[in-house]
Amino acid sequence: MPTPSEFRKLHKPGEPFILANAWDIGSARMLEALGAKAVATSSAALAFVKGQSDLGDISRNDALTHADELNKAVELPLNGDFENGFGPSLDDVIDTINASGSIGIAGCGIEDMDLPSTEPYAFERAVERIEAAADAARKLPYDFVLTARADGVMHGKYDLDEAIRRLQAFQKAGADVLFAPMPGDMEDVARICKEVDGPINAICAGPFTQNTIADYAAAGVARISLGSSLARITHRAIFDAANAMFGDGDFSLLGKSIAGGEIEKLILR
Repeated sequence: MPTPSEFRKLHKPGEPFILANAWDIGSARMLEALGAKAVATSSAALAFVKGQSDLGDISRNDALTHADELNKAVELPLNGDFENGFGPSLDDVIDTINASGSIGIAGCGIEDMDLPSTEPYAFERAVERIEAAADAARKLPYDFVLTARADGVMHGKYDLDEAIRRLQAFQKAGADVLFAPMPGDMEDVARICKEVDGPINAICAGPFTQNTIADYAAAGVARISLGSSLARITHRAIFDAANAMFGDGDFSLLGKSIAGGEIEKLILR
């Protein structure tokens, strides 16, 4: 099994790898078999599985139990999507990092939002939280990759200038990877890569799905995460097939499924 330190080595600006966000053992193993170099949880995808909201309904225990399950299921580095560290205090963030270390995952992300609201923490508080996370990460007995997220730009709570200011401060506070989800366009992504010293994660979701891996590479990205994009594709399939079945009695979309035997070849150990 790869050591967690191998996760860090994957992060090469301008040579991005895809961090494949899974939502259960089957999807994680399928992504592994199809060529993923690393797998991640997704708070939104886990919320879909549990029938909950992504805005603060998932507990630390839920997220850690899920991450532990996926980590044991694949032979790849596993990154945890751990929201804001599951609480507002520095101790909450530290507890999340320590718990991550106890299950041996390769890294995790901590965002700057005061969940369950969509309001960001004040700048100074956001930086303190990443400092605490980085300090806890460095005290773990192995090389742990901490991702710091500036999510306010995605929620329309601050602009790109502020997102970059926060990412720069997070890098100085000890974060290993920097991430501002869903800026306006690829030019904004390139600006983040240019102005922030450290490997940049960018997400492929929404309008960014029209870009290629070469576009991300040209922007200087080191890692491309998928968030809940793959999980939402599965829900799109359910939505379309169910509307056809229950609305018009049309089962034809079911004929586009992959054979069970093919799935088993990818997921069975």
